[in-house]
Amino acid sequence: MTARSNREFHSRRESSGGSDPSVHQLRLFVVLAEELHFGRAAARLFITQPAFSKQFRVLEQRLGLQLIERTSRVVELTPAGHALLPEARAVAEAMANLRQVARTRAREISGRIVIGTLTAEPAMPHTHAILDELRKRQPKLSIEMRSLNFINQYEALACGEVDVAFLRPPAPSNIQTQCLTEEPRIVCLPAADPLAAQEHLTLAHLSDRTMIAMPPESPQVWRNFWAIDPRPNGIPIEFGPLAVDIEGVLHVIARRQAIGILPASARDFYPRPGIAYRDLVDAPPCTMALTWFAGNRDRPDIAEMRNIARTILQRQH
Repeated sequence: MTARSNREFHSRRESSGGSDPSVHQLRLFVVLAEELHFGRAAARLFITQPAFSKQFRVLEQRLGLQLIERTSRVVELTPAGHALLPEARAVAEAMANLRQVARTRAREISGRIVIGTLTAEPAMPHTHAILDELRKRQPKLSIEMRSLNFINQYEALACGEVDVAFLRPPAPSNIQTQCLTEEPRIVCLPAADPLAAQEHLTLAHLSDRTMIAMPPESPQVWRNFWAIDPRPNGIPIEFGPLAVDIEGVLHVIARRQAIGILPASARDFYPRPGIAYRDLVDAPPCTMALTWFAGNRDRPDIAEMRNIARTILQRQH
């Protein structure tokens, strides 16, 4: 940074009152350093890009330092940004840990468990059976259901926003799972697509079709599984519009912009005009699972959910 730039930042810091940066602003910095893209960083934190940029400017003013070099094409950390990043990350992680401990303690005191769900999982027989058994065993336990999306489904477990969740693996390494059921995967495509005339499709049929893109914030292993990437024939996949939840997936497909691969149960839960579901005969099946953050495995309420899930599965076999 030039001497003039330093003077400008110190002048702005003095005019802003020299306030300390907030933990939220440090979190913005950490995410931007990971993404090196304002749009992706803002989307990851569920705020608009203008709001993100404004808060980041305030952070730089409060620190009296320029943390990034931004051009029309590239976002890079300055030497000061590189120097401050480990400290900012440590503060953000410490606050996240504090919040998780506080949430856990509050739930233990209040007798509350927060259960996350994705897409149609709340309507699945296994979900109903587990929740019914939980209410029977723990009648004083308050149960809160919370809808998740493709971006926050696993992060919500890791940061303590939800205690357990009914999700569709594969999951990242810090999340443990207990498989509840298995089903085939099917192709969801525009009803006007010529492939919809066939009842059974193979991956080779899909080679020249554009696939819906999943959010980059979701785990790579999860994105690869649901796109079946790489394909057995080695042909690269062309990705189209991005979707962050099932309604977004269906909207993109109905507009004939891409196709998607979904669990077979989507055929019953998500009938839509302009959309067709066809069997995919050569794809491995998918699973629905009870999931939890590995570090919380032995928490009494989570252990109870795990035991109930095992009991339900044993009854059905």
